[in-house]
Amino acid sequence: AFVCGLRARAGWPRRYRPFADGFCVELQGRSHLSSGLVLRWFQGHLQRCLGAVRYRLQERCRISLSGCAGRPPTLHIVPCSDYVCCHISMAVRLIPAIPLGDALYLTALPPEGAQAPPVPEALWSLNASRQEQRLLSWLKEQAPATSCHLKCLQILKGLRDLRGQGLEEPFCSQWGRVLSSYVLKTALFSLLLRGPLDAWDECFLEERLEDLVLYLRDCLRKQVLMHFFLGNRSLPEAVVLPRFLKEAAPVNLLAAFDGPTLDLVAFQLLSTWIQAPQVIRMYSSPRYLRPVPVP
Repeated sequence: AFVCGLRARAGWPRRYRPFADGFCVELQGRSHLSSGLVLRWFQGHLQRCLGAVRYRLQERCRISLSGCAGRPPTLHIVPCSDYVCCHISMAVRLIPAIPLGDALYLTALPPEGAQAPPVPEALWSLNASRQEQRLLSWLKEQAPATSCHLKCLQILKGLRDLRGQGLEEPFCSQWGRVLSSYVLKTALFSLLLRGPLDAWDECFLEERLEDLVLYLRDCLRKQVLMHFFLGNRSLPEAVVLPRFLKEAAPVNLLAAFDGPTLDLVAFQLLSTWIQAPQVIRMYSSPRYLRPVPVP
């Protein structure tokens, strides 16, 4: 997570007091733009704009917003049954962001972790999706045409979600936070760069999926999985990063979680892999399928 400090001329706090009161928090004696306050303002404006959008599209689709306090809202678009052009419903997360240049953004996504930071509303998340796409494009060129690395990620996400349906709180929430999609993706990228990429041919799908599970288990046991871009000097030359990302201090994605929690997640992850066929059969049955909320 990052903080977004504000540089201003003398007298700025008095002249722009409404802005400072509405969007800033104090941290170590300085004003910082608050992701939480920006998100709250953003949600309020979305609600006010929704009526106008609904009116213009009422004959084509139903539009609604859902979400909880402190989390980005989700826009639901459901086509009307008599509108024949498209019958595909959509759910889109709407997240305010600050452009940093080089296709990097600070996004108002609350940091995930077991321990809350002192001023959580001051923190912003880094979005490096363009850099991830560059890495994936490079991998597509270097790996076999039938590479299974994306399938491995999809299967692992599916197993995580299925197992999560059978867990009770509070461990169910911890399971999802520790094994976030970004953590799984980071583990995959790190394993891929160890090579050789020829070993990721689709005929080795089961072996590579097991390697990914075991690598992630080892990271959980050691309580270390480093951010893939921040301070990583071992990236392929094809993945161009801004200087401040290359020179940033390395960040451990698992630092916010305590050892017993990570050990329990590691044990449950390996158990899920060993019992994968049973997990898929059990939690894919209608009894365990969670109903999709109606917007």
